[in-house]
Amino acid sequence: MARILLYTGKGGTGKTSVAAATALLCADRGYRTIVLSTDIAHSLADALDRPLGAEPTQIESNLWGQEPEVFHNIEKYWGTIQRYVVELFSWRGLDEVMAEEMSVLPGMDELASLLWIADHHDHGQYDVIVVDAAPTGETLRLLSMPEAAHWWVERIAPIGRRMSRIGGSLLERMIGVPLPDEQVFDAAEDLLHRLEHMHDLLADGDRTSVRLVLNLERVAIREAQRSFTYFHLYGYPTDLIVANRVLPAGVGEYFQGWRDTQREYGPEVREAFAPVPVRSVPFFDKEVVGIDRLRELGRALFGDGDPTELFYSGRPYSVARENGSYVVSLELPFLSRDEIELSRNQDELVLQVGSWRRNLVLPRALVDAPTEGARMEDGTLKIRFAAPERGKAATTRSGGSRHAH
Repeated sequence: MARILLYTGKGGTGKTSVAAATALLCADRGYRTIVLSTDIAHSLADALDRPLGAEPTQIESNLWGQEPEVFHNIEKYWGTIQRYVVELFSWRGLDEVMAEEMSVLPGMDELASLLWIADHHDHGQYDVIVVDAAPTGETLRLLSMPEAAHWWVERIAPIGRRMSRIGGSLLERMIGVPLPDEQVFDAAEDLLHRLEHMHDLLADGDRTSVRLVLNLERVAIREAQRSFTYFHLYGYPTDLIVANRVLPAGVGEYFQGWRDTQREYGPEVREAFAPVPVRSVPFFDKEVVGIDRLRELGRALFGDGDPTELFYSGRPYSVARENGSYVVSLELPFLSRDEIELSRNQDELVLQVGSWRRNLVLPRALVDAPTEGARMEDGTLKIRFAAPERGKAATTRSGGSRHAH
């Protein structure tokens, strides 16, 4: 079973260097390790000071690196779907080259890069997969896609298939647009099942850890807090916070004010993210580029320890019986109850936090249980359900949307 370590953070915090240093230290510890970038603006090769390509490239003993490339990714994961989109655009009069360019839909490249994680895991060639992910906002948007994928596979795809089988040619003449054939539906469903598999891997706390990299600056800390909340919202386990570029003592008068500010933020960060541990990496006096410098960074972060260690294990989503009722508990640190919108749609609980939405499929025992209310306790949202009343299953299941107050 491969260990997956996904590093993300605000752009400019040094997450690529930290990811590369972690991978190098894993390789030094004897693990077959690959480090890959899912950031469309790759800088992994620059940090390693080695050329990397669309397929894994060996860098050192036990260490491989990869910078997936857009058209290679799309042909690998989206080929059949892209060809249909090209056909669609060409049919509307675009020339073939422009149609192919326009068929690269937003997010396809980054998403395909994430799918490499599942491929590497399933092929079993590596013990550790280290991911230099895109900045947090983009990573979160992509990691939320399996939610939509599940909905598409369950509800939309079967309708589209039936329409295409029953009256495809007639519909094409009526609406004036070529409809996807069976191969396109097969490819789409295969892709979306891959997305679900990727989600299952990344949400497995025994296998995967998300690690947030931040600098001791207010903007970076606030973004890390928001990201920490959203990762919990989607069930992705965070086991470590890395405070990067911490100024050491004796930096001189010019940097003393900056160091004083960092010292103020340090305890605040440790308190805010507890019980998830925070580790510090010093600001080095030379540029952290190349194998030797990255190895130095890795040792500063992990010492003689094992980078693959699970530093914190928690369950952000749980269900328990309390006084005859059921309570769903969801860890949402840094939020108040007023910031969370809750609604109920049959067997799904919908949580809205700002522009982020999560659909939680309720356990079977709660499908017919009336929602009683919700409250926040120490960063945990607790939603109470009454015990389901027998004989009212049909009424509850046909009920549409209900709000949880």
